[in-house]
Amino acid sequence: MERVGDEMVRTALYEAANILLSRRTRFSALKRWGLEVAERRGLKRAKVAVARKLAVILHPTFRWTKTEGAQA
Repeated sequence: MERVGDEMVRTALYEAANILLSRRTRFSALKRWGLEVAERRGLKRAKVAVARKLAVILHPTFRWTKTEGAQA
């Protein structure tokens, strides 16, 4: 499978998923779902799945236009 998108964004999402699944953080529906995926498919695939779900959750909050304070 070909990787698309910004490599730094993919890395940040994967690291966030890693922290969410591996460290003792407050339990959430996303963490529960990721741990269920890990039981079925393995931890590496679960991290990728959680990273993708995080991207889907965060995408609507991303602003495509420049902010008012940005210089051209």
